[in-house]
Amino acid sequence: MSDADTRKPAGRRPRGPLKKSSLENAALYYLERHASSVEGLRRVLARRVERAAREERCDRDEAAKWVEDIVGRFARSGLVDDRLFAEGKVASRRRRGDSARRIQMVLREKGVDPELIDQALAGQDGDDRRTAELEAAWRLARRRRLGPYRAAEQRPELRDRDLAAMARAGFDLDTARAVIDAEAPPA
Repeated sequence: MSDADTRKPAGRRPRGPLKKSSLENAALYYLERHASSVEGLRRVLARRVERAAREERCDRDEAAKWVEDIVGRFARSGLVDDRLFAEGKVASRRRRGDSARRIQMVLREKGVDPELIDQALAGQDGDDRRTAELEAAWRLARRRRLGPYRAAEQRPELRDRDLAAMARAGFDLDTARAVIDAEAPPA
């Protein structure tokens, strides 16, 4: 048995060399299944290139140039758009009950420009960010059964735990107290 045989995963046929066209097809397939930022797509393709380079199926530097070319073309054509990605993520995360702070953190991790994040939040929340944050806090409380969504006898003993859950979710203390200490959920 040779060294090459011992490195191959069992049951997989050997892969051929990585080509620019196969990298482009992988990018299109990924975008069909997932919304992505420009940086997110770049990371996905870079991981694929890195794996192929470790398996000696491509030249790392040449393939990195392919990644930049593909990502640039897709961004120019509108297949990936950080503004639309940020708007979509902000809307879905607000519906879930995420705080502005949590949304900013998630989008920064995805490589979205902070200015685009602020614009998307302003577009979603409108003029009154305080009200939007409070509505998101109520959604989180309902989803997680915190504060007024708990049984009345449990509320006093679990108040600090509920406040901590709201703080971990990124809500400030005033917002958390307004939700957790309310007598009943809003109508």
